[in-house]
Formats: sequence, C-alpha cells, structure tokens
Amino acid sequence: MSFDPAPHETSACLAIDVRGLGKSYHVYERPSHRLMQGVMRGRKRYYREFWALRGVDLQVRPGETVGVVGRNGSGKSTLLQMLAGTLTPTEGSVRVHGRVAALLELGSGFNPDFTGRENVYLNASILGLSRGEVEERLDAILGFADIGDFIDQPVRNYSSGMALRLAFAVQAQVQPQILIVDEALAVGDAKFQAKCFARLKQLKEDGAAILLVSHASDQIVQHCDHALLLDGGTPVCRGKPRDVVNRYLDLLFGKDNPQSSAPDADEPEPIPVSSFTGTDGNFETRPSYNPHEYRWGDGAARIVDFRLQSDTKLYPAVLESGARLQLALRIVFERDVVRPILGFFIKTKEGVVVYASNTEYKALPDFTRRGLAGDVVDVALAFECRLSDGDYFISVGVASRNETEVVPHDRRYDSIHFQVMGADFFGMADVSLNMALAEE
Repeated sequence: MSFDPAPHETSACLAIDVRGLGKSYHVYERPSHRLMQGVMRGRKRYYREFWALRGVDLQVRPGETVGVVGRNGSGKSTLLQMLAGTLTPTEGSVRVHGRVAALLELGSGFNPDFTGRENVYLNASILGLSRGEVEERLDAILGFADIGDFIDQPVRNYSSGMALRLAFAVQAQVQPQILIVDEALAVGDAKFQAKCFARLKQLKEDGAAILLVSHASDQIVQHCDHALLLDGGTPVCRGKPRDVVNRYLDLLFGKDNPQSSAPDADEPEPIPVSSFTGTDGNFETRPSYNPHEYRWGDGAARIVDFRLQSDTKLYPAVLESGARLQLALRIVFERDVVRPILGFFIKTKEGVVVYASNTEYKALPDFTRRGLAGDVVDVALAFECRLSDGDYFISVGVASRNETEVVPHDRRYDSIHFQVMGADFFGMADVSLNMALAEE
C-alpha cells in the first residue's frame, strides 16, 4: 500500500511533500585533502561521496501520522533534519506547508544558561509566536511540562526527563501544523509518554501532520496511519504500519526474504522436527536468531538448531497476542550426561522473566532418559503466547545435576527473538479476565 498523493492531488494539498530527496557528504581521508580541494576549485576530487539519504519520496496529508523506522544509520534523522530545515538537501525537493515544530534532539534549541521560563519564550518565538501569544499559552505549557519550581531554574540543572517535558510542552502547545518527533519520547516515563500520545492524538484531530521516528515498533503500529522503512539511506518499503514493521524486524534480525517463510497450506502443519539435518547445526542462521545472545556451558551437550512456528507462519517476526507458538530444538550429546535437564525461559527486552520452566517441573521422561555420547534428540515445545505488546526473547538450555550443583552444558540466553502486537490488555500477561455484572 502506497501513501503517495492521488494524481489530482497537488503539493498544496499536502502538509509535507518530499520528492527524490537525497543528502550527500564529502568524506576526506586526510585533513590536507580538504584544503587541496578548496585550492583546486573542483578541478580534481580529493574526497569520496557518502550518501546518507537518497531517493526518498514522502507525502503526508494534514491529519495524518506517518512513522519512520530503520536501523541506526539508516538516514532517519537526516530526513527529519531536512524536513525541519536544519539541513540542506543535495538533491530533490522538500515542501512543507504550515508551522513546523520539531523535537530532533533532546533539549535542542534550549539555552542552558536561561531558565526554563525564558527558554519557553525563546523557543516559542523561534516557532513564530509573539510574546502575547506565548503568554496566552504559558499556563498550558507549564501545566503540561509539570516541572514545578524548576521552571525558574537554569536548564543546565534539569534532568533529561525534565528537559524533555519542557521541550515537548512548548512544541505541542503552540499548535503546529507539522510536528516532527525523533525518538525524544523514549526518555520519558510511562505516564508522561501516555500524556504525550494523548496530545499527539488531539493535534492529529485538529489537522496537524505528524512524523514519528521510533525504535518502539509497537508505537508505530498503534499511533501511525502509514509507515516508511529506511535502510542504508534508501527507502525499502512503505505502507501499512504493521507490514512495514514486520519488514523492519526481518531486516533487524537477518531475514533476507520476508515472503519465504509463509506456509503454502491454509492450515498450519506441526513442526517437522524429523527434518532437522546434521549435528553441526543451523541455529545461528535461522531468521529469528538473536546474534547478541549470551551462551555458555561445558559443551557436554549442544543445542544446534531450532524451528519456531506460529499458527500461520514459520519463524514469525511478529505475533498476535494469544497466538500459539511451537518451538523445536535439536540437541546433540558430545559426552555422556546423566539425567539431562532442558530449560526454557521467556524474557522481556528489559530482562524480566515472564515465564520459566524445565523438565524437572514439566516431566519429559523420554528426554531425561537420554544423554549418551552421540545421541541426537529432537524436542518439540508448544505454548500460547498470551503476552502484552512488546519484544520478547526465548532462552533455552541443557544442564544436569551432580551431587552438589547444577552443571550447565549449553545455555543460550536471549537467543530467539519475537514481537507481540494486538493485545487487548495492559501489563505483562493475559490472565483471561472475565467481566460480568453481579446478580443481586
């Protein structure tokens, strides 16, 4: 799905109209080359070109929210800086219609030696407001920022959270026609983020166009009408937020072909554990693998491969809350292990354990009776993913007990990644709450 303007729609109908936008930088190997380039006046090139952004088309209508996602260094901030007017494009065109407010860097535009109140007047004047207009809005700005007596203290004494509160309050309360937010809300606490998104919703209803950059992909899905994915400075895809976020997660976790994992049949098939091949393993090549896993153990047993499947997809990057997941593992025993223990964890990206168990609690006799050197054992696990929106990591491990302690053989912590969306509750897990009026 594209969000290009309709053929009859002119640039004047758009809040933001970007065509063929690109930004190039000159990279010099040595400081002297910069001087020589100036002397030669272009007759010889002493630099190489680096395109931070190229070939971007983006159209945003009044009242729309568009999300921009991409890995670090993909050109997101460069795009926003050109929209805000702080960078000049190398090629292409940028047209914006209306007052632009931008939160590009935390506290950007603040004078650290001025008080918060003085910075309110300074920032608002930069946005085009007269002193009288600022005074009309001052109570609303200070109420939204909610930093108390610190408003009359120099900004250099503010915490990052306080600076964010004041910066967002100024930008949001001046009623911009275009609001650009670059990851700034990640600094605020949950209560303030909720307050900010409520304000963004109000601005959108009032006809403001909003461009939101965030690594929190659930925010993109929940708050945006469309999304754009950048990678390596070029656009990869654009369209519905959920589709774009899925492709972003594919890129983030090393999955090259986003369509290759879709099953052909209408109904899901059980995980084909018998189709694992070899004992060297393909664990690290699977699409859901997290290369930043933490792995350790004595190597008496190794977890060499896995398959992750939902009801509709193999190696899903994104799951609907409540979906059923199946995980298959291949375990190779290099030495004899007496009564092996298989462990399974699910953790949030912050490291909070959502669920953990092992074969000491969930008996699996056919596994615990194995463990001779040379054994290759395939294990299938299935569970309902009744989790709230967010990123999660699966940890797995094989261990055993001696007379005094647990001996880890292969522990792969945070080795498999997936994301959950579409939950209809807050918190961490679905407890299947039922609501009904009590009978008198």
